[in-house]
Amino acid sequence: MSDTAIVVDQFVAAAPEQVWRVLTEPELLGRWWAPGDIAPVVGHHFHLQMPKWGEIACEVTHVDPPARLTYTFNGDWTLDWRLAAEGRGTRLFLEHSGFDLDNPQHRNAFERMGPGWRDAVLPKLAEVAADLSTDQEVS
Repeated sequence: MSDTAIVVDQFVAAAPEQVWRVLTEPELLGRWWAPGDIAPVVGHHFHLQMPKWGEIACEVTHVDPPARLTYTFNGDWTLDWRLAAEGRGTRLFLEHSGFDLDNPQHRNAFERMGPGWRDAVLPKLAEVAADLSTDQEVS
């Protein structure tokens, strides 16, 4: 983590195209994180249904398939997803930025979300992408 951003990387045993699908297709996004009407189109406004927090407004700000997806989250934060092929899989980099550490709510979120992304959410994403990759090999 940096002073104002959470930076996490996760190896995913799936091709960048499969990881891209897991990030950008609503049904797949809901399997590892939160249901929402995401679409990889700059300017697309969408909502994520976050457990305990309700509906969170987001807007896609950058799309470069299958290498990078960036969107705002809740008006304050930005989630920047970058994918790089690595061996037989993908290295997924997430930068979650926009924290104001003088704001107690932001500071609390910053302290909780780093371990959440690293230890729970991104490993679940990796599992869903790997399962998707395995399903395609069987077909």
